Order: sequence, then structure tokens, then C-alpha cells
Amino acid sequence: MSIVNLLRAASLSALFITGGAYAQTVGPQGETATPTAEVSVPDDKVEGLKAGGHRAALLWHDQSDFVNAVTAGASDEFARLGIEVVATTSAGFDAAKQRSDIETAMAKKPDIILSLPLDPVTSAAAFEEAKAQGVKLVFLSNLPKDYKHGADYAAIVTDDLFQMGKQAADALAKAMGGKGTVGWVYHDADYYVTNQRDNAFKTTIENDYPEMKIVAEQGISDPARAEEIANAMLLKNPDIGGIFVTWAGPAEGVLAALRANGNKTTKVVTLDLSEPVALDMVRGGNVAAIVADEAYELGRAMAATGALALIGEETPPFIVAPAVTATAENVGEAWHQSLHVDAPKSVMQAGK
Repeated sequence: MSIVNLLRAASLSALFITGGAYAQTVGPQGETATPTAEVSVPDDKVEGLKAGGHRAALLWHDQSDFVNAVTAGASDEFARLGIEVVATTSAGFDAAKQRSDIETAMAKKPDIILSLPLDPVTSAAAFEEAKAQGVKLVFLSNLPKDYKHGADYAAIVTDDLFQMGKQAADALAKAMGGKGTVGWVYHDADYYVTNQRDNAFKTTIENDYPEMKIVAEQGISDPARAEEIANAMLLKNPDIGGIFVTWAGPAEGVLAALRANGNKTTKVVTLDLSEPVALDMVRGGNVAAIVADEAYELGRAMAATGALALIGEETPPFIVAPAVTATAENVGEAWHQSLHVDAPKSVMQAGK
């Protein structure tokens, strides 16, 4: 999911695990991942759902292109199943506002709620009424404190975190010809989503590309410091061949540093779609690739999971959506695959 959202959510969240390297994506409590492609409502259950007069509420943490895509995926799946969406809200990263949104939505008697809990402790209390009334809860990336799968919620749905990091490493290796020095700018916080993405990049470089070496590592918690961090990295390693940046916001700062240094050769890869970063990529700048999740598919899977729980079907605890690598050659296709909308006109025109 969008790391602008994740960073802000993580700053409120107490549900962390220590960062570490994994060979595959795992959930916040070590859950095994189930691909979204394996989560669907059987055709023979659709008519029964349509006849049920069911309702759903989408109670989001913020408003963004990413959230819009998740909403579209969920709304289309609910429409297919005859489930009415009775509320769509944005809490603006305010846990108190999210609690108020939940209370307001409950007055509309939803059978399913999709949401990203902003704060585990506050959210645990905020969703208590919905849980007590048997509402099927499906969470995006975060989990309320002490909630148990099956009894309290249907599933957590998020990105295939390992694949996002791995694809970034593969893309950088391709751009660098499989050899050279690398800088690693990772998210300096204990948050399972960013930790796994970042570490998957590092693990892939170290294990799969023996002629590539990570010579500079720097954590970042404030995206505003990205240019400063990149300048320091370039000062010590002026001939560095490539840089991984944990998400697109700080990648803009890294690009600013490269331009200020007159550096046109160091390749950059990052995660999550961004118009400014994509513009650099299609114009033949430093950016070699951007790896994103399939946000629309996240929403579809969340809706399907809620519907399955509603009809008493067993649901996996942790579900992941595929990753997609955008390059200058496929940016329009990749943008649509991720968000189900056209890439910005500026990006498509610059690539002509």
C-alpha cells in the first residue's frame, strides 16, 4: 500500500514486529501469506448473497489515489455480490475521527466493515461494538490489539511485501548490468510492512547478485531528510552505481541530490507510484523502475473476504496482493494494473 499512508499509520501504531529478513511475506504475527488470487466467492454462493440484502461500510484512514483504487476494487466486488455500500469515510489519520466514523457507520447497520485501523489500542475499543454485533471485519495492513483471527476479524490484507522488495532488486540489477555498488535507504522504524519490503531488497541483492555490493546503508524516518542523506551517501561513494529508496516520497529527495551533483548515471529504484518519480523515469533520468502493489486487487480481495465470512466460509488470516514493476516501457500498463486508472497525462506524454 501507499507508503505515505503506511508511514503516517505506523507513527500511530503500537503493533510492530522487529525488522528482519524473510524468504517470503509473513503477517504482523508471523502468519503465512495467502495470495489474493486464491480468495474468491464461489459462483454458487453469489445468488444467496444477492438475496440477503447485506450492507458494507468502507472506513478508511485517509484519501489518496491508493485508497481510491482500493475503494474501487471493493465497490466493484460488492456490486457483483449484491452488497450495498452504505458508508465510505476518511479519518484523515485521526484515530478519534476514525472512532466517530465507526459509530456513525454502525447506525446504518453494516454486515461488513473494511478498514485500516490507525491505532491498535484505540481501534480495539473503537471496533468493539461492531465486533459484538457480529459485523465481519476485514483490515488493511494493521490490526487492533489482541484481536484474534476468526473470532474477532476475518483477515488482514496487504501487499506481497517480499515480492515488492525482490522485484526492486531485480530491476536495479537489470539496470546496472548485474554488477556495481549500491546504496540502501531503508525505513528506520519497526513496522512489518516496510521492514519486509526493504529487507527483501537487501536479501535479494546479497543472495542473487554476487557482483553487486551494498556499500552504503542509511535509515530514514523523516522523508524531508532524504536529500541530505543522499548527499552524504554520494560524498562518501561518488561512483555509487545504484540506490534503493524505501518509497517514492524520499526518492524525490534522492533525485534532487543526484541532480545537484550533476549525477546522471546512478540508477534509482523505489516503491509506490508517484508522478514526479515516474516523470524522471520516462524522461530517461536516474529512475530505473518503480515497484507498486495492485491496490484495486487489495480492495477486491477485502470485499470477497468479508462476503465469505458473512456466509460462514473459512477465511485465511493474512492475504497479499501481487506486486507490479513499472518501467519507462510499461508505465501506462503498470499504472492501470496497480490502480485501475490511467497514468497521469504528464507521464504518458513525456514518454512519447
